[in-house]
Amino acid sequence: MTVPYLDMKAQFNELRAEIMPEILSVLENSQFILGPKVSAFETAFAAFCGTNYAVGVNSGTAALQMALTAADIGPGDEVITTSMTFMATIAAILYVGATPVLVDIAPHSFTMDPSLIEQKITPRTRAIIPVHLYGQMADMQVISQIGQKHNLLIIEDAAQAHGARWQGKEAGSWGAMGCFSFYPGKNLGAFGEAGAVVTSDKNYLERMQCHRDWGQKGKGNHVLAGFNARMDGVQGAVLGVKLRHLERWTNRRRQIAALYNELLKDCASIRLPAEHPDAVHVYHVYSIQHENRDALRAELANRDIATGIHYPVPVHKMPCYKGENFARTSLPDTEKLSATQMSLPICPMMSDDQVVEVSQAIIEISGSD
Repeated sequence: MTVPYLDMKAQFNELRAEIMPEILSVLENSQFILGPKVSAFETAFAAFCGTNYAVGVNSGTAALQMALTAADIGPGDEVITTSMTFMATIAAILYVGATPVLVDIAPHSFTMDPSLIEQKITPRTRAIIPVHLYGQMADMQVISQIGQKHNLLIIEDAAQAHGARWQGKEAGSWGAMGCFSFYPGKNLGAFGEAGAVVTSDKNYLERMQCHRDWGQKGKGNHVLAGFNARMDGVQGAVLGVKLRHLERWTNRRRQIAALYNELLKDCASIRLPAEHPDAVHVYHVYSIQHENRDALRAELANRDIATGIHYPVPVHKMPCYKGENFARTSLPDTEKLSATQMSLPICPMMSDDQVVEVSQAIIEISGSD
């Protein structure tokens, strides 16, 4: 049985009858940039995240940059974050001229270790960007307390955490701003590039709305040095439809994760993901660890089972950042995870039979290790 890592064609076919009229409406009315479909999605997504507002932009990277820019974070400022993330988290800090300061992950959760944050705070520190990784949130209660204690802004990188919760509170609603990606493979994915920032602060809302549209307040009135970061109408229409299905898809992801957990619980050579008792994990990625990760992936590929790695190289080890001071940071748990982590297929369209197929293959292969 062939098991794809992600089946976006199946998702589209499931929603075709809902999505196509929405796209056609955008085209017929020539509402290509922003417009009513984007506004409607912003309202619905803010409510979903438990915030007052959402600002639709053209990527998750732009969401991070808009949030930092709205907070006037720039040259001379430091922002504490992690290296076990997609490189956009750190790139956005560099784009605004600020300095990334990296802390290691907690090995049980793969998210920022709160016990390491305070030792990294200096007079230049302005913000903390916790990354909610693989679908599970960082320990936002402790991180928020540290932020309040030191008067630091919290900006959540929630690109992998649509609908995740910590102590019952939604991803994106803990910090001053929460940044999301709607890259097609995300739990809530667009038909191209898109992102959003959620907030309950009207000042941040207005600044981000202005910055994303070339700094305009009204046509031709450029009051800020802004960006071209607007969400297009087609993405707003698609996301508006998909958002209505997200809770159902999340429940299915959690069912698949529970089945993997049960089937693989006695496989001694792999380490399964741990869901924190304060968290609701949305399993953007079902991440396991294996000391012979590459060999296991190769054997699974031979059986037509696709897998992924998130991420094989932590950001501070990327060749493009070789000369940066943060690249010399020692992050042993981050580096260990990058060498052993692999992601099993998980998407709402998977059947139980496919989950069983993947699990049995892993058990058979691991038995010969």
